[in-house]
Amino acid sequence: MNKSDLIAAMAERAGVSNKDAGDCLDAFLDVVADVVAAGEDKLSITGWLAFEQVTRSARMGRNPQTGEALHVPATKACKVSVGSKLKAAAKSGGSQVTEAPASSW
Repeated sequence: MNKSDLIAAMAERAGVSNKDAGDCLDAFLDVVADVVAAGEDKLSITGWLAFEQVTRSARMGRNPQTGEALHVPATKACKVSVGSKLKAAAKSGGSQVTEAPASSW
């Protein structure tokens, strides 16, 4: 499923237009990116997903072609953790996930 498919599925489930669903998804992704970029808070959607910025320490690595040791600098990355509801949905093939009622946004 790509972004267009996700938008279409969201629009159908919520009973809104594809444009409205796309705008909502884009706004959600913007907020996630802003929170992760700020690095101050962890964004948690309880039971589903959590997003946070992590810092990977500098370390010594190796060039796989030559075996030469080289310095890998510290870097920041995004960590995404899966919640219990999403894990249960994956294990059951989605049969345990309840559908959200269509509501007005």
